[in-house]
Amino acid sequence: MNKFPRRGEIWLVNWNPARGSEQRGKRPALIIQNDIGNEKASTSIVAAISTSIKLYPMNVKIEPHESGLHYISMVKTSQILTISKIRLEKKLGQLSEEKIEEVNQAIKLSLGLENLNTACRDATNN
Repeated sequence: MNKFPRRGEIWLVNWNPARGSEQRGKRPALIIQNDIGNEKASTSIVAAISTSIKLYPMNVKIEPHESGLHYISMVKTSQILTISKIRLEKKLGQLSEEKIEEVNQAIKLSLGLENLNTACRDATNN
């Protein structure tokens, strides 16, 4: 068994205490930090996961059969946080490489590494 989270895994996170519009309570998150960082650091970088379905280019829809979660959910790459690994309570699932690639693209849009206007235009033309 791994002693540290791995990139692409979904973990239950204790988000408390929260401030403002941050996630609250115990909710899932996707580990997006690389595995070396996850192994060596006391922190990990995660993207919040929500059951609030909003089809924005920075969100990635995940189905229960591909996530280990009970509901259709969204990985919200607009809510990326560095958290202490103490907040990680238990592993819930693992995304496929294909779904992780979708998350990678959404992260690029969220961080401005790719042009959001171009991505929106391309999405509406497909």
